[in-house]
Amino acid sequence: MHSSEIPQNQIIKTETQLVLQQADSDEHLIELWLYGRSRHTQRAYRKEIQTFIASMTKPLNRITLGDLQNFASTILASELQPASIHRALSAIKSLFAFGQRLGYLQYDVAKPLILPPIRDKLSERILEESEVKMMIGLENMPRNKMILLTLYATGFRVSELCSLKWKDIQTRDNGSAQITVFGKGGKTRTVLIPKSVWSQLLSIKNDASDEAPVFRSQKGGHVSECQAWRIVARAAKRAGIPKAVSCHWLRHANASHSLDNNAPLHLVQATLGHSSIGTTGRYLHASPKDSTGNYLDLG
Repeated sequence: MHSSEIPQNQIIKTETQLVLQQADSDEHLIELWLYGRSRHTQRAYRKEIQTFIASMTKPLNRITLGDLQNFASTILASELQPASIHRALSAIKSLFAFGQRLGYLQYDVAKPLILPPIRDKLSERILEESEVKMMIGLENMPRNKMILLTLYATGFRVSELCSLKWKDIQTRDNGSAQITVFGKGGKTRTVLIPKSVWSQLLSIKNDASDEAPVFRSQKGGHVSECQAWRIVARAAKRAGIPKAVSCHWLRHANASHSLDNNAPLHLVQATLGHSSIGTTGRYLHASPKDSTGNYLDLG
């Protein structure tokens, strides 16, 4: 029988079977959904989905919108922080949308699920320039000082910083240097670093090869993200900052302080690797320099 003679319903059935072969179980679907994401995202999303599935007594293809709404109501009534609830429901919506696109799920029942609004707390996570300088200045260990300085000077994510090798850094003719990182979303970007930072960074290289980590652990490998977080947290405590400061706060500081000093918005976007100028623009709103109140006669 020629293909033109095959009944249409049989062709559709065959195509559907081929699509379903891409995911043959809920567990397989989850692995396909997580594939290619960062380690941090995989860890967080896997935890959220495991909690969700544990609360259900049926496979994904039998879950209804009502089931999702009941789950949402349960966690909304819990003691979880709004951001945690938002992340959990976002992960569920993403998984169901992926399953439907793949053909594993007939419908995306999570599409109508409404995410709760969350307050933007970016302004609460921006350090003053004096606080950052104190964190760096009070650090006595050369490697740790350079971790702090590099995070601030480049705006790198902690994963980008910890994976750096010396071969990722190239010297420029004017005495500065550039660092190339493989960042979030599989995007590569190159960031210039000032002469002052590059000269200090060279001071910790010694005789390291191009393949060696820029920031070594005690065992000689790459410093871990957890260790970098501890270094930043201790530096903040040493500087008398009564907040739970993390590596990402120095990324925020890079964006906010450079904009304060008249850096172009598109340059900050490129340096931080934001996919949207709107994401970068949040820093303008988080630390405003003017308001309409300054133009009112308030007596």
